[in-house]
Amino acid sequence: MYFVYIIYSILHYKYYIGQSINFDLRLARHNAGTEKYTSVYKPWEKVLVIEKSSRSEAINLEIKLKHLNRER
Repeated sequence: MYFVYIIYSILHYKYYIGQSINFDLRLARHNAGTEKYTSVYKPWEKVLVIEKSSRSEAINLEIKLKHLNRER
């Protein structure tokens, strides 16, 4: 299984959308500061996690979510 997720930076009021095969490990990495982009915005909390059966489905959904506010 693959996961598409939205996390929220409590202190900086930012959302981050990503995909991973192991959401719990990925969230821990975001909060540990080992991910370059998200390290400056920690701590992060889970907002939404959607399970997909393939990586291609997860990537397609991630892209759609990232472009939602660009479509008009």
